[in-house]
Amino acid sequence: MNQPDVRVGVLTEKEIRFDLYGDFSVRGYEKKFSGKFTAKLAGDLITLFHDKKEVLSAKEISFIPNDLEIESFLLRDVVIGINFHWQKKENQRFRGKLNLIIEGDKITAVNILPLEDYLTSVISSEMSPNSSVELLKAHAIVSRGWLLAQLAKKKTHTNTMIENASEDEVIRWYDREDHINFDFCADDHCQRYQGITKIINDHATTAIMETRGLFLTYNDKICDTRYSKSCGGISEAFENCWEDTPHKYLSPIIDYKFELDGYETDLTKENFAEKWIKSSPHAFCNTTDKKVLSQVLVDFDRDTNDFFRWKVEYTQEEIAGLINSKSGFDFGDILDLVPVSRGASARLIKLKIIGTKKTLTIGKELEIRKVLSKTHLYSSAFIVQKENIVNGVPQKFTLLGAGWGHGVGLCQIGAAVMGEKGYTFDEILKHYFRGATIQKGYE
Repeated sequence: MNQPDVRVGVLTEKEIRFDLYGDFSVRGYEKKFSGKFTAKLAGDLITLFHDKKEVLSAKEISFIPNDLEIESFLLRDVVIGINFHWQKKENQRFRGKLNLIIEGDKITAVNILPLEDYLTSVISSEMSPNSSVELLKAHAIVSRGWLLAQLAKKKTHTNTMIENASEDEVIRWYDREDHINFDFCADDHCQRYQGITKIINDHATTAIMETRGLFLTYNDKICDTRYSKSCGGISEAFENCWEDTPHKYLSPIIDYKFELDGYETDLTKENFAEKWIKSSPHAFCNTTDKKVLSQVLVDFDRDTNDFFRWKVEYTQEEIAGLINSKSGFDFGDILDLVPVSRGASARLIKLKIIGTKKTLTIGKELEIRKVLSKTHLYSSAFIVQKENIVNGVPQKFTLLGAGWGHGVGLCQIGAAVMGEKGYTFDEILKHYFRGATIQKGYE
């Protein structure tokens, strides 16, 4: 296996503004391109403007740097955190090639670069490059494996699977979108990638160099290594979030160095799940250490402090409006939210919504999070408390929850704590991916 190039879709808009720093070539043109540009769609062609003057039109335009290490380009108004609570725009700088392609009635900016350069940015975008080297090494191996696994199975799945849709039940799972014109997008539902915008220091560079070509395998296959912010104390099984195909290395684990006393950890049972969510058990990811959290929660994530245990409150009007708009069904007033089935981490796999006009069971975990929040609920590991019931209709719903994200695979905050406590990268990986083996795929 040779190190592959990856194609990352960064921005899709009707008009794209960007700056080229250095000398970039465009095939068919002797002149080098440098400076500020605007690309607009004109019919079935991309028209490029420099200082408000049209310089070329083509169906696709590829800017090739003269020197990969020196030249870079800046994309303006890149949207990050799409559909999340902290969505915003920022200017981002990249190395590698810049391709402008047409997708529908918009232009997409695609960054093409070597996998290892891409990973250096992913590590710095997903968490602070000031993290412990052992954490960064572990995350580099996890991110590389996920990337290679997705490339290997590309074109074999779609991004939305409706397993069962009827009058009474709608079960969906969402995976990475199978992009047609590039390999990955730059936002969180692929891997967070922000080029060289974030400061990349020696720790991140060292982590990539010292793990170059390494990934996890299980039964001689590349592991589809998933990760989320906080498992909440116990990680979740792969099949409870995505397709019904268990992966042994993505089986649930207790996120601590030993079994917990005083807790029944079969969280598929409602009474045990409720006790778990209402408590604060020992776990690597149960920390308030600001130094550790700053490694994982980059600036726009730090608005969220209650990731291990959290609370969300809705009035009847708020929750009814939210569920009706997000589900597409008119439930009327919401009478109850009833757990139907939970996974090993207490995350709900199925939830029954009972309204005055309609009753419906929904799943899997991300569908539940989408329906119960304007963006995404922190996780589906929650219990429901109803208050101020008037004529059988609760006037207030409180969701008490645990964890942040799907909870499968590596727990980023837990891994950060392990790194601070002196665990090595291979010990961190062995903890979260039981039975997997580290393998080198290329030099």
